[in-house]
Amino acid sequence: MKVNYDLHTHSTASDGTLAPAELVRQAAHSNIQVLALTDHDTTAGVAEAASAAQYHGIGFVPGVEISATWGSKGIHIVGLGIDPDCAILRQGLESIREYRLWRAREIGRKLDEKGISEAFEGARLLARGGLIARPHFARYLIAQGVASDMRTVFKRYLVRGKPGFVPSRWVTLNEAVTWIKAAGGQAVIAHPARYSLTRTKLRKLLGEFVGAGGEGLEVVSGAHSREETRTMAFHALDFGLSASMGSDYHGPECSWIELGRLPELPAEAVPIWRDWADSSPL
Repeated sequence: MKVNYDLHTHSTASDGTLAPAELVRQAAHSNIQVLALTDHDTTAGVAEAASAAQYHGIGFVPGVEISATWGSKGIHIVGLGIDPDCAILRQGLESIREYRLWRAREIGRKLDEKGISEAFEGARLLARGGLIARPHFARYLIAQGVASDMRTVFKRYLVRGKPGFVPSRWVTLNEAVTWIKAAGGQAVIAHPARYSLTRTKLRKLLGEFVGAGGEGLEVVSGAHSREETRTMAFHALDFGLSASMGSDYHGPECSWIELGRLPELPAEAVPIWRDWADSSPL
């Protein structure tokens, strides 16, 4: 029987709009049998999500999505099956969250200079005690009538050369993979087609990722086209990487794709869950 996996989702612990328990409820309602919560740079929602998954009778994979820098490019590394109590992982994530708070204050200061007042305070309220990310600023600006949608906010205010842009300084690829492996997890490059890398640069990234101990590539993603999925399946096989799949779901207001609607992995791909105990965490 086919098992419906979604191994990349977000909650209000980072920049999603659903609380962890509500995300799990929605996943169960959407016929997802195995769900991973992979919030940005935090595992704060894992315990709540795990409890909800047990209640709803679906498999749960504790995860995280770590912000890293490769060359001058920001990339995201998903950790699957991590121990959220691992001291090395916890300390590493705390260092990123400290930087995120500084960056959020800087974004707020820059927007204030352009006449958009109290953006930091507004974003912090929307974060509801979780880490403050750029989508929180975007939602605040939309609520203030500054822009009509997320895409417009980012294009006009939050990307390079725009008023609220602050350069990111994330951890190295090797650090991200090392923390995940220390926590007993599998490191996966998230939504690789989104980085707009040339074929040569992508393959260089994959080579360095494998060298650092990385194990998986997100072949199926809510952000990937059918052709990009086929291409990533080829690269995964070529580098001996297992294939993962995830929607990158952030909530009903701003999802790449609806929960439970991901296409299947290409037949030739080797699923990352192949070697999980009993073939799945169910």
